[in-house]
Amino acid sequence: MTQRLAFLCGVGLAWSAASALAADPVPRFDPQRLSQIVKTVSGDDFEGRAPATPAEGKTVDYLVAQFKAAGLVPGGELEGGWRGWTQSVPLVKTEFRGTPQFTLQVGPQRDALVQGEQIAVRAALDGSTSVAIQQAPLVFVGYGVSAPERRWDDYKGIDLKGKIAVVLVNDPDFETGSGDFGGKAMTYYGRWTYKFEEAARRGALGVLIVHETAPAAYGWATVKNSNTATMLDIERDQPAAVHPKLEAWIQRDVAVELLRRAGLDFEAQKKLAQTREFQPQVLKDASLSAEYAIDRQVIVSKNVVGRVEGRKRPGETGSTAPIGTTWAWARPTPRATGSTTARSTTAPAWPR
Repeated sequence: MTQRLAFLCGVGLAWSAASALAADPVPRFDPQRLSQIVKTVSGDDFEGRAPATPAEGKTVDYLVAQFKAAGLVPGGELEGGWRGWTQSVPLVKTEFRGTPQFTLQVGPQRDALVQGEQIAVRAALDGSTSVAIQQAPLVFVGYGVSAPERRWDDYKGIDLKGKIAVVLVNDPDFETGSGDFGGKAMTYYGRWTYKFEEAARRGALGVLIVHETAPAAYGWATVKNSNTATMLDIERDQPAAVHPKLEAWIQRDVAVELLRRAGLDFEAQKKLAQTREFQPQVLKDASLSAEYAIDRQVIVSKNVVGRVEGRKRPGETGSTAPIGTTWAWARPTPRATGSTTARSTTAPAWPR
C-alpha cells in the first residue's frame, strides 16, 4: 500500500508541478487521472511489474512518459554527461529452493507446519543461503517493543540468542484504543518490520509474528502472498543486523494452541502484554525446527527521477526540486482466462 501511494503521489506531484509551471496558483490532483493510472499499471500488459524483468522496463517507460508530459526534466544518473531519467538501485532477491520444512514441537508432540497455511516464512534476507534450525526454544515476548522514551520494555533483559521470539502485531494499546502509543494510530513499534529488526538487534534466531486480522489490518491471504515467494531488500553491508535468520508469521489459532500446550492462556498473556508489567515467557518444552535452501542474488532495479527547475535561476544549485517514484509490484498467477490475479486461499490453522 505504501509503495502504491508513493507511486501515485509521484505521478500526481509531477502533474501538480506542471500546474505550477503553467502559473496555476493551486496545484490540483485529478482523481480520475489517478484512477486511470492504477488501471493502466495494474493491467495484464504490465505483467505484475516485477523488478529486473521486462515488466519493469514497461513500468519505467510509462513513468518517464508521464514525467515528460508533465513538463519535468531528467533528474537521474549521468549518462554521457547528461542526466537520464533513472537511478540504479541494487536489490537483494531471495527465493526458496525446494519445499521448506517446519516442525513445531511441544513436549513429545510434533506437528508439521505447512508453508502458506499455518505459517508464512520469508526467504531468508540475513545473507543465508541455507537455514537449518533444530528445536530452537520459543519465547513469547508480548508486542516485542523496546521504547525507552515511553518507559516500555517487553524484553526485560531476556537472552534471545539461539531462540525464536513469538510476538504480537501492532502496538500494546491498539485494542484498548488509548495509551502510550496513540491507541488505534499505529506507531513504528507496531509494524512487522520493527518486530523483525528489534529481535535481530537482540540476537534472536528468528521471529514468529502472530497474525490477527484487526491489528494487522489485513487477512491471512495478504500475509501468505507477501511472505512465501520472492523477497526483495536493499543491499546491506550487514543484513543480519536487521534480519533474523527466520522471519515468519503464524496463524492466530496456531499461537493459541501453542501457548495452551505450554500451559499459558493466549488471551490472558495478551492482556498482560498491554501493560508495562508484562514479563516475557519461555514456552515450556516448545520449539521450532526449520530446514530450507535459498537462492540469493543481487539484481538492479530503477527509480525514476524528474526535476522541476526554478523560474528565477534555472539550472542553479538549490533552485530545482527533484520528484521521484517508487512502484509496487505483484506476483501474477494464471487464471483460466489467461489473465493474472492474486491468489487467495484459506486453510485450517492448526495442523491436524
